Formats: sequence, structure tokens, C-alpha cells
Amino acid sequence: MPGKADSRGRSPTWNRTYPAGEESRYNSCKRILYLHEKRWQCCERLCGRCRTGSTRYVYPFHLSLEGLEKAIICRDEEDYDVLVKYIFLCGLKKNVIIVTYVVVSNHLHVVLLSRNEKEALAYGDEVRRRYAMWFAHKYHERNLYHGKCVDVQWIDTDWYLRNAIGYVFRNALDNGGNIENYRWSGYRALFCGGRCAVLTRPADTLTKRERERIFHTNDSLAGTGWLINSSDELEPVSACDYSYAEDAFNGSQAFLLKTIGLVNMAEMEQKLVDAPRTRMLDGEFFKHVSSISDRWFHKPVSELSMTEKMRLIPYMSRTSNTSVAQLARAFGLERDRISAILRLNR
Repeated sequence: MPGKADSRGRSPTWNRTYPAGEESRYNSCKRILYLHEKRWQCCERLCGRCRTGSTRYVYPFHLSLEGLEKAIICRDEEDYDVLVKYIFLCGLKKNVIIVTYVVVSNHLHVVLLSRNEKEALAYGDEVRRRYAMWFAHKYHERNLYHGKCVDVQWIDTDWYLRNAIGYVFRNALDNGGNIENYRWSGYRALFCGGRCAVLTRPADTLTKRERERIFHTNDSLAGTGWLINSSDELEPVSACDYSYAEDAFNGSQAFLLKTIGLVNMAEMEQKLVDAPRTRMLDGEFFKHVSSISDRWFHKPVSELSMTEKMRLIPYMSRTSNTSVAQLARAFGLERDRISAILRLNR
């Protein structure tokens, strides 16, 4: 049953489910969204009319967006502010929900909730498109991003989710900032009781001219519940689904801080950023497939049934820089069979 909305009219928290059988691992990160009539109105195109008690299933993803290796995509505070607001404006447009984020000088990370990887990737492309237009208009420079600058990874376990959130917040250190006081991340939205520490005003009360000046958009902000402070910056507690992140850490700020301190940055960067771009050798790829097979099914690849292989092959194709030939070698199947499985999952 859905819980009550909080004092600010936000939707109830996301409920974790653990169905019996082999689907339990897949569903361990599934969340059910109970749509409050006045909350997440951006979902109306997805769910039809938003009424209390209506549901949709969403899954957590990590998104990274990087500029050219030597390019600084945020050159002043205005750039940071614009990119943060585009994170949420594009979320409204593409029907995804932002859990948390960080923006640094040459890249950003977002943990979000989406129905599937395709929609999460479309969201990332929209953020890239909007900010590239802003950057070109302001600096008269183009080709800000390289061909594959948006990467999306499905977060398939609670351990993965917690470490992905910790990794996102640790990126503030790359800019020489303090994690707790870094202005361009969603950290301060967590464990504050849903309250802003500064004076704010509702974003949906802005005039059209003020929206254009502050949010650089003509999009309607009605019903978003967003708040802006005296510097016209968006307060993350009003825009992030902080309850979801807090729930991942069992409502314990100490657990979050411990995770941030212990997160293996090299490992998470490899999992979330580098792995989708790097083609592994067959031996490394087979070890990677074997580790996921053991985590999902508790058995080696050679003992997987065809049904289990049909679940794992599309996932490996989406999350790794691989080929049909390499997948065929790793799973011991004909190339035509691999191609047919991938076609069924497009």
C-alpha cells in the first residue's frame, strides 16, 4: 500500500520488492512509484491520467556525460548553474526521475530512475543537446562533445546502487571542493528532513521573462515543486528524489558517509564510465561474463540454460563494448543465434 505524502506534498518513497524465484535479483532494484495527483505531472504522457494509487515500474541507472578529454565544459559559475538546471528540465521532458547528481568542470554524473535503458539514454542525449547549444551560443565554440560521450549503466544490485551514489558524490573532490558544501551536486538534499537551509521561492511563480533568464527555457514549471534560492540556483532538495537515495542507505547518514569514504574510485570508474568504451580481450571479457553469471544465477556460463543466456546476452551487449563474434565465443553459441537474440531485445 502506498504511504502518505510528506509535508511538502511529495510522493511516498519507493518500495523495494523481493519476489520469489530467479527474478528476485532483477527485482531487487525495482521500485514502484505511487503517483500523487499533484506530483510528477511530467509522467502523464507515460501513465495516462495521474491519479493517487496509479503505478509504474522504474529502474535505477547511472549516466555519465563527458566532454572532449582536454575540454572544460563548465568555465564559470553560470555554466555550472545552467547544466544543473538542464539536468532537471530534461528529466521533465523525458519522463525520468533524478535521484542525485554532480557536475564538475568537464563531465557530470546522474543517478536516475527510468523505465528502461533506451529512455535513460534518450534523456542523456537531450542533456547533451541542450547544453551544447548553450555552450555554442555563449562561447561560439562547437564540437564540445565527442561521438560517444553519453554512457548509461543499469544498476542491478543494492551494493552497486550505494557505491554508484558514493562515487557520484566523491567526484566533487575532483574540483577541489568539499563534498558537503559543493554547490553543484545533490548531496545537500539528503538527510535534511526535506527542508532547505536558505530562503527560497517557488519556481512555478516565475514570470515568462524570469524563466527565460533563470532557467533558460520557456518550458512550463507548473506543478514541479522546485524551489530557487536568493542566488536563483535550484535547491536540490526540491527537485531530487532524495527519499530513494536515503532508502538505499537504510535511512542512515553514517552509512552514506562510510560508503563515500570507502568507495573504490578506480573500480567504479571502470564499471560506470570506462568499461562501456573499452573493448576487452576475450579472456578479460569471459571473466567479466562469468562474474555476472555467478552473481545472477550462481553458476558458471557453461551451465547456463538457454533461457538464462537469453537474459544475459542482451545485458552484456548493452553494457559492454563487444561484438556478436565475441559474444558467440563467450557463450558458446553460433553467431546467427546471438544476432537473433539481440534482435528480439531491441
